[in-house]
Amino acid sequence: MKLMLHTLSFLLFFLLSLPIALQAQKKSLNHEVYDEWESIDAADISNNGQYVLYEINPEQGDGVLHLRNMKKDELSHYARGTKAAFTYNNGFAVFHVQPQYDSLHQAKLDEVKEEKLPKDSLFVLKLNDNQLYTHERVKSYKLPKKAEGWLAFMLEEKVAEGDTLQADSTAAEDGLMASMAKGKDKPEGNELVILKLESMEEQRFAQVGEYLISENGSRIIFSTFKDSTQSAGVFAFDTQSESLSVLDSGKISYQQLALSKDGAKAAFLASEDSLKAEERYFSLYLYDNDIKLVADTLSDGLPQGWMPSEHRMPFFSEQGDKLFFGTAPRPQKYAYEEDSTLLDDERVKVDIWSWQDPLIQPMQKLQAEEEKKRSFLALYKTEDEEVLQLADEEMPEVRFDPEKRLPYALGFSDLPYQQQMSWEYPFRRDVYLLNLEDGSKKLIVSATHGYPSLSPGATYAYWYEAADSSWLAYEISSGKTIELTQGINVNFYNELHDTPSLPGSYGSAGWTDGDEHFLVYDYYDIWKINPQDQSASNLTDGYGRAHELALRYQQLDPEAYFIPANDEILLEAFDRQSKQSGFYQEHTGRKREPQPLLMDDYAFRFVQKAKNDDALLFRKSSFQEFPDLWHTGLNFKNPEQLSHANPQQKDYLWGSVELVSWVSSDGVPLDGMLYKPENFDPDKQYPMIVYFYERNSDNLHRHWAPEAHRSIINFTFYTSRGYLVFVPDIVYKEGYPGESALNAVVSGTLHIADKGFVDRARIGLQGHSWGGYQVAYLVTQTNMFRAAESGAPVVNMTSAYGGIRWGSGMSRMFQYERTQSRIGGTLWEYPIRYIENSPLFFADKIETPLLILHNDHDGAVPWEQGIEFFVALRRLGKPAWMLNYNDEPHWPLKYPNRKDFARRMQQFFDHYLKDEPMPEWMESGLPAKLKGRTLRYELSEE
Repeated sequence: MKLMLHTLSFLLFFLLSLPIALQAQKKSLNHEVYDEWESIDAADISNNGQYVLYEINPEQGDGVLHLRNMKKDELSHYARGTKAAFTYNNGFAVFHVQPQYDSLHQAKLDEVKEEKLPKDSLFVLKLNDNQLYTHERVKSYKLPKKAEGWLAFMLEEKVAEGDTLQADSTAAEDGLMASMAKGKDKPEGNELVILKLESMEEQRFAQVGEYLISENGSRIIFSTFKDSTQSAGVFAFDTQSESLSVLDSGKISYQQLALSKDGAKAAFLASEDSLKAEERYFSLYLYDNDIKLVADTLSDGLPQGWMPSEHRMPFFSEQGDKLFFGTAPRPQKYAYEEDSTLLDDERVKVDIWSWQDPLIQPMQKLQAEEEKKRSFLALYKTEDEEVLQLADEEMPEVRFDPEKRLPYALGFSDLPYQQQMSWEYPFRRDVYLLNLEDGSKKLIVSATHGYPSLSPGATYAYWYEAADSSWLAYEISSGKTIELTQGINVNFYNELHDTPSLPGSYGSAGWTDGDEHFLVYDYYDIWKINPQDQSASNLTDGYGRAHELALRYQQLDPEAYFIPANDEILLEAFDRQSKQSGFYQEHTGRKREPQPLLMDDYAFRFVQKAKNDDALLFRKSSFQEFPDLWHTGLNFKNPEQLSHANPQQKDYLWGSVELVSWVSSDGVPLDGMLYKPENFDPDKQYPMIVYFYERNSDNLHRHWAPEAHRSIINFTFYTSRGYLVFVPDIVYKEGYPGESALNAVVSGTLHIADKGFVDRARIGLQGHSWGGYQVAYLVTQTNMFRAAESGAPVVNMTSAYGGIRWGSGMSRMFQYERTQSRIGGTLWEYPIRYIENSPLFFADKIETPLLILHNDHDGAVPWEQGIEFFVALRRLGKPAWMLNYNDEPHWPLKYPNRKDFARRMQQFFDHYLKDEPMPEWMESGLPAKLKGRTLRYELSEE
């Protein structure tokens, strides 16, 4: 009996100890795991819903393309597959296969020339019997959008035999043409292969520059370059007769091809000028049974001195009756520019900044090359053979409906308001209605902050007017402007907006059949508005507001013009309180509450519905669950998980997240997120890092895969290593951004610390850009943080106010007056606000060790801001380090630099918050003479 009791006690102890033992076997995440963590990319479902494609790719290395036959429940894998697509009638899958990562990497180490590096192969898989066609060294491929049977693909340029590092694949011989063999001059262009899918028969054409395939698959056109054996030209391959015809030849060069959807019409630009000519002049040609000159440098239909532009691709309307193309003034020559007696060092090189310039010089310089290539849209009516100039230098922008099927377009001009862009936001513009039948234009609204669009039935132009906090519609037939939402007793502006600028809207769903009703969002629900009588009803019957759900229309058919007026529709749902998400069903023609389909403590994202089937794809994730791919029907019953990426996660300590709420020190109710380590013990005390940027709590169920982030801590990485991570929301008061952050962050941190499991002596702070500024401000106001990392911070608002955002060339004034910096006025209106919110003026109060990240090519925050901060702290004898990743922008983008930043930030926080030894780069720096020779990650000896 004693033996039995002893045995039972042992078994009980073993079973109770098992979870602890299993957890003990788990590892903390480290910087080496980044390369093995995978992402899911390029998911696609066939039109009949039978097949699904998706890629699973690591951060670095070889990915895998997965092909799932849903009907037969079969899964196939293709190593290094990418750029996959199904043919229209579900007969084939086409994709690239990349070279092996290690082989390509080694070739680059060996300094193999670009043209001799391993290249992609093309795989064409017949889905019903898995027959496979392959071809090496493929550059690109094109499929008809709404037809099946043909495929066109371009080969990489020919290299001498034996000089190519072959990709590791089973691709067929490339059979490149003898004229391109070793010893011959390298020709222009590449070889084009046209493949008949059913028989896999090939037709090949040499020295091709561009190629297109019509939407209905009836015609493939391509341009060729001139050489000693052939003239340059444009050719058409008819897929029905399988014959080739010459559309035009004999010019020096051809480019910018266009095809109508039915393949009946083609257009292109051609030039008689030498390829080496300093200025080349192009003519536009149309092929419609025969060749026609549409426009050239002497055309009457163009403004005086204008010509077709080589910098814009022509395109046809949906019906093919209109051909749109770009025009531009002929290049102007200046005497000083042409003076050949001046050496380069004798020429004046000066920028003149004029107070009357619409755009300041940095913006002009950034846009100079774009301006040289700027083109203005013109129209050729193929039936009337008439050219109409649409855009011009006073109204440079024209926008169409997505399919270019409507008889109208909209023209935009911000030219009268460009100077105010330096300090005003949102920006303003004038908007015109363009009649595509006669080219006439009519001003429909001036100085609007909105960006109007055309309704799909061309009845209205509509937009959100921030100045009125309402949606407006301009009725094209009457010229009357209609106020759509002003009579509705809810807000259509963003109620969470807290910058000193006009708030934006919640957006709109679109229009029902025939432009009868406009569907628009408030904070929760969808409203259905009749523009004719301004009557409105709540489509979702107030269900969203009653249940604090944001309900949004999900368009299942990306090609649909209208929302069905009397049918079931799918809604995405987000619970604004619990942060749950999911999907509901609603009917546009019946008064009823939305019907729940799926709602849970996850983040759901709709991916795609099969065109001709109810099957659809979506992704589902939480902090602990990777956003894998799922398959279901429109009712969301019995969803099936398709992908299983990152099974290695089970081997690592992870953590959990919970929503927290508190009231800030200035009385504002706030939310935030608290991330806890795995096996969290409330009786222990943990180090904690506080990260913030505006509001983040809606991301409660976001999955954070281990990665070397460009600017912030990786929450998963730190919880895995025993940290708490707190992410508070911040609500701002105009004029006091620093104080607002202080009230939110400190009160939230104290709220968490009061729970008893935070080591109050080991709390860190981290933020980047706007968050980096607030980190800098906070450490001048409180000593509660043991260490802080401040990325790309503005520390001196007085100097930054007059600075330039070098990435765009814009003045920074608008940012301080109207947007994120939230001062609310000019430097001379509120000088004290600028000083009080500038950490630099209070740097002597800082007692928190700081790690600063600021790169020398930062185009958003002047690099000098980071320098001002660092040299002030250095002068004051404060512990500070500054990381500058050379030639990097607002954050490190190159993978090695991101990994380096992640490692150094971890070492910095580990030293101050975990008492780990100081690494050598912190203790002794990294002298310039050792740059590139050592990284000094090593921890100093105790």
